[in-house]
Amino acid sequence: MSLASGAVPAAAAGPAGGLTGEFVRANRTQRLVARRMGEAKRAAPEFTVAIDVEMDAAVALRAQLKARAAASAGEPAPSLNDMVVRAAALALRDHPRLNASWDEEAGGFRLWEQVNVGIAVAAGDLLVVPVVRDADRKSLAATSGEARALAQAVRERAIAPEQLADGTFTVSNLGMFGVRHFEAVLNPPQAAILAVGGLRPVALPRPDGTIAAVRQLTLTLTSDHRIVYGADAAAFLARVRELLEEPAGL
Repeated sequence: MSLASGAVPAAAAGPAGGLTGEFVRANRTQRLVARRMGEAKRAAPEFTVAIDVEMDAAVALRAQLKARAAASAGEPAPSLNDMVVRAAALALRDHPRLNASWDEEAGGFRLWEQVNVGIAVAAGDLLVVPVVRDADRKSLAATSGEARALAQAVRERAIAPEQLADGTFTVSNLGMFGVRHFEAVLNPPQAAILAVGGLRPVALPRPDGTIAAVRQLTLTLTSDHRIVYGADAAAFLARVRELLEEPAGL
């Protein structure tokens, strides 16, 4: 990653006083992200739960949608991440404790009526989380189109403050970098964040004794234990897996 324009050469004192380096002054957005992530690690007793999802049916559905889009010269087909976002939004409707925020002053948490899913987007030295509002009420195609437009706005540095506000849950995907599994840091004051790993081929035993070759990815949920308990997290992930493995429900 290239240094920000505010980089200033400076001596960095080491154990023997012989280290040198460059000081990189964080911009406003980077300082905000750093402060919020620090708050999350200090304040929230977080825990993680992971689940593996077979994605063959979702991959097949996407292939059908791509072929249809190509034939009609329509909008691009939804990505697998769009499907994850859509599945998470529907699962949040069934498991509202994941769609909540801790309120320290009030001594409790708020269950939000709206399901606003933030999607972590990195563009150069910028990391922001634009929000798909009312994601549980939008079709897969609408979710995909909005997510694509938000990501483009981030890349063009044209994202508006109101497009970053009022998120109730976050999805972060590093699968495109070949990452199999990671644990995302909470996006405070949200109760949970879902980390999406990359698609990979695996061989799985079946009840009849055969071995099946399938495509699988790992979803890892980080949750605030003040709001979400282990059973809540497990039930939410099970619902997301069910929706992705039988994607007609999306």
